[in-house]
Amino acid sequence: MADDGFTKEERAAMKQRAAELRVEAKRQKLADKAAAEEADALAAIAAMTEVEQPIAQMVHEIVAEHAPSLRPKTWYGFPAYAREDGKAVVFFQPGAKFGTRYSTLGFQDGAQLDDGVMWPTAYAVTGVDDATRASLGALVRRAAGD
Repeated sequence: MADDGFTKEERAAMKQRAAELRVEAKRQKLADKAAAEEADALAAIAAMTEVEQPIAQMVHEIVAEHAPSLRPKTWYGFPAYAREDGKAVVFFQPGAKFGTRYSTLGFQDGAQLDDGVMWPTAYAVTGVDDATRASLGALVRRAAGD
């Protein structure tokens, strides 16, 4: 028995439980953060015009399906999708935000879209259809490297 009234094994068990509680607390914080960031991204989508909402929602669904490693968040007020380090890889920029005639799906330098010495990093998107969904799905999958 130790002077504090606990055996060596009891102290080890308490340390182990304390370590478990710290891990659980970290996981809870991460889960809350991830949920809050996704809620922010969905709120950004909901605030868009009736024309832009379905496009942004399609992008959100595509990323969830084709690049589940990317987490939703907002980035400069846009819905964006980032790696675990928080760096955005894919983002949707609504045209109304800057008064442009079309919205864009953009990719940051972490996207794996490299193709020789030149490749596009943004695409104009004006509507939702199966062909667009398929093309964007392939781009997002490639960008995420999943």
